[in-house]
Amino acid sequence: MTLVAMPAYNEEKYIAKTVLGARKYADRVLVVDDGSTDDTVPIAEALGALVVQHETNRGYGGALQTIFATARELGAQELVIIDSDGQHNPEDIKRLLSELREGNDVVIPVAGTQSGFGAYGQRAIEAIRPGGNGVYAGADILAQVHGMKVAGIPSGTAATDGARYRGKRIAVVIPAYNEEKLIQGTLDGIPDFVTRIYVVNDASTDMTGAIIDNYAHYNARVVPVHQNPNQGPGAAVISGYSRALSDGIDIVATMDGDGQMDPQYLSKFLDPIVDGKCDFTLGNRLASSEYRGRMSKWRFFGNAILTFLTKIASGYWSMMDPQNGYTAISRRALKRIEFKDMYPRYGYLNDRLVRLNIHGFRIKNIAHPAKYGNETSTIKYGRYIVRVSNLLLRTFLRRLKMKYVILSFHPLVFFYLFGSILALIGIVGGAIALWEKFVMGYSVLFVHGTLSMLAFMLGIMFLSFAMLFDMQQEVGI
Repeated sequence: MTLVAMPAYNEEKYIAKTVLGARKYADRVLVVDDGSTDDTVPIAEALGALVVQHETNRGYGGALQTIFATARELGAQELVIIDSDGQHNPEDIKRLLSELREGNDVVIPVAGTQSGFGAYGQRAIEAIRPGGNGVYAGADILAQVHGMKVAGIPSGTAATDGARYRGKRIAVVIPAYNEEKLIQGTLDGIPDFVTRIYVVNDASTDMTGAIIDNYAHYNARVVPVHQNPNQGPGAAVISGYSRALSDGIDIVATMDGDGQMDPQYLSKFLDPIVDGKCDFTLGNRLASSEYRGRMSKWRFFGNAILTFLTKIASGYWSMMDPQNGYTAISRRALKRIEFKDMYPRYGYLNDRLVRLNIHGFRIKNIAHPAKYGNETSTIKYGRYIVRVSNLLLRTFLRRLKMKYVILSFHPLVFFYLFGSILALIGIVGGAIALWEKFVMGYSVLFVHGTLSMLAFMLGIMFLSFAMLFDMQQEVGI
């Protein structure tokens, strides 16, 4: 019996095409669903596939364990493993089987050695017991085929090109500072379709750097970048962006090294960019009460204040969670925003949004949960809000100058200017009126207070109109 098997996690967009393509060459098609929350399972079952479900996500290595175990239970003589996310062409199955039937025990395409993609004869099916839960899956398999006849055939993508997602080369930039307990788990979860993983060790004082270097020794996709002295997460992202542009990457994602961001959601960040709907996607942990409930009240309060200030500064009024480090950006946007002088510390998240808005790039919020557990936040929100507020004021003024004066013109600049002046006059005038009444004893509170109130209200009205015009500009992007 020839069995074609595929791991699947939330692949409702691609599972039908992959299953239908596999049915042409297989006696049975097996789908190992790794805890999907979409319609992957009913689609696969409707197309006649045998579906084995994991109640919780066990990772790629866990899916491979189930595939080999099920192949043994079914008595399969030939097993072909392909991924269900569209990166493998089902037409390759014919070539894989042809090579296997020439007397080989294992056939692994050159570009697929970091996954289970390949064909396996009965001897290999009985012997291979993959372990782990991440990118070591390919290495786990290769380590168990000693004494067997192994062949490699070229797949649709050259080895030098690396993996692709829907035809695009993808990179992930991971800033890491003292993450020795969490960095390996983060790297384990990065999907196989990612071409490069730039892990930037920002002068860690623990074993983070050594763990990254060791990981890169076994996984060619991982590119260690070491910064010394510590320069901040923004500087780490800048380093990763620079490497990605040099390597010809099409879309660059960022995620933190502390395990908060689930790599399984990465495709949701990539799809809108690949489809041409936007150039930048930004994670949103506040989309539902369930996601918000996992965030501490103090962190949520600080995040809410910075979100409001960043909306004003950046002009992205629909943006929900600017302090989120889970993002993706297109190559064309990255080349335009002049990121190399971006703010080097945590404020880079806000600075980057302002730069994107100046050039009129569209953004999209992507809902995802955050995993709060063993990580320790190094952000001191009291000082951080004060420092970033100063940054936001400067970037706000730069945005108004560049976007609405130099690159084009819009009268909202005058509304912001006159509104700020009148509001300030109202506040100062009100304070003077109170001082005259209660300190100097002058009977001018009603007149001076009323004039101050009118100036303040007029200023607020002008500012409100300015924000309304700014919101309309975002709609037009």
